[in-house]
Amino acid sequence: MAHRLAPEGWIFVIPFVILAAAALLIQWYVAALAFFAVAAFLAAFFRDPQRRGSERHVDVLSPADGTVVLVKEIADGEIWPGLTRQVSILMSVFDVPVNRAPIAGKIVHYSSAAEHNLVVMRDSRGAMVAFKQIAGLLARRLVFDKKEGDEVARGERVGMIKFGSRVDVFFPALAQILVKPGDKPKVGLTVIAEIPE
Repeated sequence: MAHRLAPEGWIFVIPFVILAAAALLIQWYVAALAFFAVAAFLAAFFRDPQRRGSERHVDVLSPADGTVVLVKEIADGEIWPGLTRQVSILMSVFDVPVNRAPIAGKIVHYSSAAEHNLVVMRDSRGAMVAFKQIAGLLARRLVFDKKEGDEVARGERVGMIKFGSRVDVFFPALAQILVKPGDKPKVGLTVIAEIPE
């Protein structure tokens, strides 16, 4: 499985590498070790592994790494018309921060508020799935790389949440949810639901 550093990570990693190198030059070995340790942690945090999940059009991939903390029914229209089931995935600072498209299709709605982004997608069959990026105490910046009208592939990178938070995923009533609280889905790899024909 290929690993790379998400582009957003370089701005955090490079300063600590420079500080570590400078500390080495002036023989501040303890400081150099500390700076290298921070750089290594940030490089590990901002990892963006290349994963290839299911290509079955009925499968919905996890848009986030983390732990499933909630599976519940919601009122029709609470988030989007026709979406009545919710799965919430809590992302820690140790999870991959990148978010990926749960299905292949078109982004039919995107909205951004102070602490969350809502993305609604429709696949070629007309099936709808939405997900919400939610900022936590440490995650002060949400990144979304796409816009309304974009066509995205299943598992394609669509954004990230820096330093842990939560992603809520919303499904139509006929979706079969395949995860339960305590499960640890992998972004772009784990099938968390099926939406039958």
